[in-house]
Amino acid sequence: MKETAIVVGAGILGMAVARALAARGTRVTVLERYERQVGASIRNFGMVWPIGVTNGVAYERALRSRAIWLDYLQAAGVWHDACGSLHVAHADDEWEVLQQYAEANRTIRPCRILDRDAALTLSPGLVAHGLRGALFNADELLVDPREAIPRLPALLAERHGVEFRWRTPVTQVAPHAAWSGKTKYEADRIYICSGPEFEQLYPEIFAAAPLTRCKLQMLRLVAQPAGFKLGPALCGGLSLAHYAGFAAAANVEPLRARLRAEYGDLLDLGIHVMAAQNGHGEITTGDSHVYAHTQDPFNEEAINAKMLDYLVRFAHIPDLRIAQRWIGIYPKLTDGSGEFVVEAEPGVTIVNAPGGGGLGMTLSFGLAEELISGAHRVRSAAQLRIL
Repeated sequence: MKETAIVVGAGILGMAVARALAARGTRVTVLERYERQVGASIRNFGMVWPIGVTNGVAYERALRSRAIWLDYLQAAGVWHDACGSLHVAHADDEWEVLQQYAEANRTIRPCRILDRDAALTLSPGLVAHGLRGALFNADELLVDPREAIPRLPALLAERHGVEFRWRTPVTQVAPHAAWSGKTKYEADRIYICSGPEFEQLYPEIFAAAPLTRCKLQMLRLVAQPAGFKLGPALCGGLSLAHYAGFAAAANVEPLRARLRAEYGDLLDLGIHVMAAQNGHGEITTGDSHVYAHTQDPFNEEAINAKMLDYLVRFAHIPDLRIAQRWIGIYPKLTDGSGEFVVEAEPGVTIVNAPGGGGLGMTLSFGLAEELISGAHRVRSAAQLRIL
């Protein structure tokens, strides 16, 4: 008789866990509270972003996720672009950090340094004035989450027999069972992949865990004039201070100090600015990061203005009209750990905050593979001294 499992949550992490289970012969039912995915999984750039993680386990996990993404995107016929990323330097210290990063990763990652002219050839939309050069990395993959995420359930059902039950909010969990109101669903194992909403099921664990919520603001610009191609996903100097992977560069701390002195107002809002163009020619940009258990639900225009002001310092976008503004909320680990995977009680596992939070598109498939194969250690609530 087949082993059975229930996955709570149909975001990217829940679908990744469902896929890893079903691919090993488990009969999987996914319970999702909404009619479709509307959470953090569709409110992001759509970047599969290996350059954002450190070398070693995290990088290997990101590459495994990328391979799985490509398999599904190609099978579903969904737009994607394996365009890589371009980190640009308009200051000497940024240029030094990029060169140091490239040297440190010369035998590890598919990255290379581009001089000013080569960078402009690859991305004509760069601001040429003051441009020192750029770092190109080939790993990064763009998808449009609003198109890709909604297509995955049908593909998982077709390939692996995963069953999705929509508008089925889970109100209680126990070993071998989950309830939606009075309706009981039974399974051998339960995986809770519902982001910060798991607080409603296990409030004591959430309260004692090193978790908070991150609120981000993002923008989507209108479709650009025909023929304008942004090229690789673009990042300015603030991203060098944001991503842990750039700690491999010797001069990153002096760069951070300079950015703090010059852009302290942006850093206080967690702003680092990126831009990516989708298959319709629209450009997504942002974002900001504010951490608190309870977040204001409002989109602050002052933050949007700061992001756009920094964007035009390194990228020339022909049409800066804003088509959409939105906020996203995702769980964030506050202790620097890479993910939150805890057995809440026998047979019930909480899987949360891949990459520490904010890297679900990049790491979920790889993390799920490790978890279900037994390669990832699952801690108990007792071991964490939570309960």
